[in-house]
Amino acid sequence: MSADEPGTVVGARKGSPLVVGIADGEYFLASDVAPIVEHTRQVVYLDDGEMAVLSPDGFHTATIAHERVDKAVHEVEWDLAQIEKGGFDHFMLKEIFEQPTSVRNGMRGRLNTTEGLARLGGLNMTVEELRDIKRLIILACGTSWHAGLIGEYMIEDHARIPVEVEYASEFRYRNPIVDDGTTVIVISQSGETIDTLAAMREAQRKGARTLGIVNVVGSTIARESKGGVYIHAGPEIGVASTKAFTSQVTVLALLTLALGRQRAMARETGIEVARELDAIPQKIEQILERSDAVRAIAQKYSQRNNFIYLGRGYNFPVALEGALKLKEISYIHAEGYPAAEMKHGPIALIDENMPVVFLCPRDSAYEKVINNMMEVRARKGRIIAIATEGDKEVASLADHVLYIPQTLPMLQPMLSVIPLQLLAYHVAVLRGCDVDQPRNLAKSVTVE
Repeated sequence: MSADEPGTVVGARKGSPLVVGIADGEYFLASDVAPIVEHTRQVVYLDDGEMAVLSPDGFHTATIAHERVDKAVHEVEWDLAQIEKGGFDHFMLKEIFEQPTSVRNGMRGRLNTTEGLARLGGLNMTVEELRDIKRLIILACGTSWHAGLIGEYMIEDHARIPVEVEYASEFRYRNPIVDDGTTVIVISQSGETIDTLAAMREAQRKGARTLGIVNVVGSTIARESKGGVYIHAGPEIGVASTKAFTSQVTVLALLTLALGRQRAMARETGIEVARELDAIPQKIEQILERSDAVRAIAQKYSQRNNFIYLGRGYNFPVALEGALKLKEISYIHAEGYPAAEMKHGPIALIDENMPVVFLCPRDSAYEKVINNMMEVRARKGRIIAIATEGDKEVASLADHVLYIPQTLPMLQPMLSVIPLQLLAYHVAVLRGCDVDQPRNLAKSVTVE
């Protein structure tokens, strides 16, 4: 703004996102559509090197070099009610409880339970191109990186494609190898995460096909990637991501099914995966009904200063995610480890003051995790276990057990993460923390 032109506002995009809102006789500038949707659903997304000039008489868009650019006006599909708390105390709690709906929305129209197939038309790839994928690289940050780890395990297990999961913030600084047959998947809730966007551009410069898994329609990653999948989680206002995580895992499960059925996955296996995936929302609802039980556990440990989260296989990334949620919103130091790594250092921390959260559903690593649990118990650690319904052996070892329904190992993370989200939420509330806007954090990291 300038005192010389008091009726004009100029906004320019360089790196960070910028959106123009267009209403009846008024205009808005914001980094995201969320603060604009209360006033208008008509928006224009600026690209890097572009600017918008707003005045009482209208607006126009141009490059920073003052060359006029005609930009499409997009209709935001969000409803105002979606960005209100709807009777919940916090947006984060609302979004935790929205997960049955957001997971269903991620599957809608994409899952064939009769034939065990998944259809992801937005990938913009032919069947032959999908079959020609020799290697996948998944790029993401934070919670999305944890979802990517689960995707790695899924795809390697069932589609037999080598997968590497990289921190997007590190990828472009280490001269990565991207060869023929490599496809790069970038995961970002906002579609504007600066590190992920920069890593995607680096992969494109090296000749890779890039696919985006994002939530925000019209975001930069969605526009610049060669194809991809919207997770359709709806607006996520709480800074600590919850429903976006389970929706990302949902889309990765669909991708696994699509790739697996073109390769080694049998029709019967595909049908089993599809039917179990279809049942996940109802099983999440069952877990959410036990929120009060999670709160009772949170009351016992809300003043502890350290937590350890342990899991194996598909549940190792969930241990990382559970620890991240706790530290993000309650400011408690928490670490996630593969359970087998406990003996390689972290076991030195365990005493009667250390809560240890075990992810111990019935799977191929179950007995190994039980052995780890015995070692913690012998050192007087306090054990909180996430276990499969009906598991009495875990109940005999743990101080507290939170049960989840039975499902396939590859889908367990979508269930086992729910009690951990609730635990982090209740601990943070009991400590008097600002759950929706934790200190030092932003919803979208748009600067390095």
